Amino acid sequence: MKKIIFMFICLFLLSGCNSIDNTPTKQVESFFNKYQTLHSDVLNDLDRVISEEIVFDNTAREEYREVIKDQYKNLTYKIKDEFIDGDEATVTAEITVTDYRKVLTETETYKNEHISEFQDASGNYDSIKYSNYVIKELKKAKDKVSYTLELKLTKTDEKWHLNNLDEATEDKILGIYQY
Repeated sequence: MKKIIFMFICLFLLSGCNSIDNTPTKQVESFFNKYQTLHSDVLNDLDRVISEEIVFDNTAREEYREVIKDQYKNLTYKIKDEFIDGDEATVTAEITVTDYRKVLTETETYKNEHISEFQDASGNYDSIKYSNYVIKELKKAKDKVSYTLELKLTKTDEKWHLNNLDEATEDKILGIYQY
């Protein structure tokens, strides 16, 4: 009899854990954890995006990849709220990331004031020179910025799934959101 009761309790606890893990908040936590741990899905997506960038040479691609990996590893978050309405949910989270937008703004200003530094021998603008400069400055970035995200989820087949992110949310995670 004790064995049956023990097995029933174990089954109850195990099924309870599954339902506890299947909440909008847990899905958002899992999402951010994939960034922080550099999950292969995140890195594959990063590699795909970087490979499409034409202003990078091979060295710049790898350096930029490392900059973004640092951004992801150092991302911190706090879940602020969860609202469920049937099969739709919104999780409010505050993230803190390195403020790359500030660096991008400063490097753009510098480029405009020192355009000759980013020209080739013929006097033409050299986007690769500028990209290398930007990456060098991004590596030095220390300032942090916090954003509040409203992440939408949908429940299908009894499991919560994060909806596709809009561009503003993606930019906030990257720290490049134009505020």
